[in-house]
Amino acid sequence: MEQQNLVLIGFMGSGKTSVGIKLSYRLRMPVEDTDKLIERREGCSVSDIFREKGEAYFRQLETELLRELGESKAGKIYSVGGGTPVRPENRELLKKLGMVVYLRVRPETVYERLRGDKTRPLLQCEDPLGKIKALMQDRKAAYEETADMILDVDAMTLEQIQSSIIMKMVSER
Repeated sequence: MEQQNLVLIGFMGSGKTSVGIKLSYRLRMPVEDTDKLIERREGCSVSDIFREKGEAYFRQLETELLRELGESKAGKIYSVGGGTPVRPENRELLKKLGMVVYLRVRPETVYERLRGDKTRPLLQCEDPLGKIKALMQDRKAAYEETADMILDVDAMTLEQIQSSIIMKMVSER
């Protein structure tokens, strides 16, 4: 039986990449980060794409990539960019791609995890916590609408997150 894809969504700093890597080892499934796939194709960082070509251009790249991924073989774990589910078209593509798990996290947790990270353009502002809260509120409905499973991960270990996702995958079969 072919294994379904697993898609991890959530705000930056929610743990998508770390959870994806852990699950990849445990489930023996390859993991792909959509931001990294776009960076390889474009030959520059997401930050550079935003700065040089704008957010609309980047969002279009995401949509095109999701369409392609939906046509490829199943059995992968995808960690997608925090803003990917904002576009209605992307929400539909994510749902078709596989089982979608929303790693929900509190704004304060994101701030604590990322406050020293200079690679996040979003956090290079006067009030990063305020910006995080506003963006998370804007994206809340999109994340919830897209998800097959919502996990509140603030107080969970990577192992607990991983086990919860695996139990859900097994029950879906």
